[in-house]
Amino acid sequence: MTTLQQPQHPVLGAVVAVTDALEGVAAANPVFMATDQKATALLEIARAKAQLAELELRVLAVADDVAAESGARDVAAWLHHHTHQRPETLRADLRLAQALDRTYHQVAAAMRRGACNPAQAHVIVNALDDLPADLGAEIQTMAEEALVAYATRFDPTQLRRLGRRILDVIAPEIAEAEEAKRLAAEEAHARKKTRLAMRRLGDGTTRISAVVPDATADRLATTLEAFASPRRDDGTRTDTGDYLPYDRRLGRAFCQMLETLDPARLPIHGGDATTVIVTIDIDQLRKEAGIAQIAGGSPITTAEARRLACTANIIPAVLGGASEVLDLGRKERFFTAAQRRALLLRSATCEAEGCDIPGTWAEAHHWIAWAQGGATDLDNAALLCSHHHHRAHDSTYLHERLPNGDIRFARRT
Repeated sequence: MTTLQQPQHPVLGAVVAVTDALEGVAAANPVFMATDQKATALLEIARAKAQLAELELRVLAVADDVAAESGARDVAAWLHHHTHQRPETLRADLRLAQALDRTYHQVAAAMRRGACNPAQAHVIVNALDDLPADLGAEIQTMAEEALVAYATRFDPTQLRRLGRRILDVIAPEIAEAEEAKRLAAEEAHARKKTRLAMRRLGDGTTRISAVVPDATADRLATTLEAFASPRRDDGTRTDTGDYLPYDRRLGRAFCQMLETLDPARLPIHGGDATTVIVTIDIDQLRKEAGIAQIAGGSPITTAEARRLACTANIIPAVLGGASEVLDLGRKERFFTAAQRRALLLRSATCEAEGCDIPGTWAEAHHWIAWAQGGATDLDNAALLCSHHHHRAHDSTYLHERLPNGDIRFARRT
């Protein structure tokens, strides 16, 4: 019986042609190439790599039968077994392949033209996946088109930043509201993830590791860099006169910052945050879900700005429509040490109903926010632990003071 041989698929033919061509130049030494030819070759190789990567992704997306044939978990696992590449890289490539095959055809087309490399494609797809699920198909398509166009001008790091703000470009009328939702979700996630651990290493040092919100890290970096500036001569140089590496300067700056804190200015069991200016548009201030900006740092929600205004050493700057300063707050907006002591006399614990967190760990909260004209006095003050202070500024919760003085919180229905 004669077995009919299946004709070679054009994809396999192209791959064989590429490998044959590469074998043909295996002995060629590029040192003898002219400068302009080297430049052209480097650019064409980069373009070819993107095209070949797209071809690989195209095959990966439809190669489930390859994995099934050998009983592998998926084609990424099969490829790891046969090619010994990093399994995490192969799994990421498989996810990208499936996304391009299923949804993001413009990205795939750009890779086929050599106009988008794999690293850029990963960033673009992640940015598009992060867009709100309820956006219309037209806006999704516009976002993909814009990011693909940016790939010809920006590297993956720059594309990641552009991807986070892509709605500002293609749909500014909804971008602000969506950004406020995203920031609120990020802040809630950051509060859940926040942690700090200290482990003594036994050699006179302690390793400190922490996960903190971006806005907190910005404030810490600003403070540490004031101590670590190369313009300062104390502790920023080695014995030979060279500047210390940046990470060592920051480490010494952290120690110096702790040593120079004025204990008389620290609230009881509560740190006195570094002075920070938060700018916020007056219209944003009136919204439940708006955006404020730490000067030189990260954006935060207006709810977070209102909470920080109760306890942190923040100077709130309220801006009008033309960004003129309508009101620049003073530190007198914050409760004094004497007022805190009076609050402790009034309540030894957090004033939230059923909460037994010690008052010395709690924060002073403006019952009527300063943005609404609330005064910094005892009649307008509540002593709340950090958890309930966040709830007081969370628009999804209602709170009321009961006749016995406790504060009851309830989720809005």
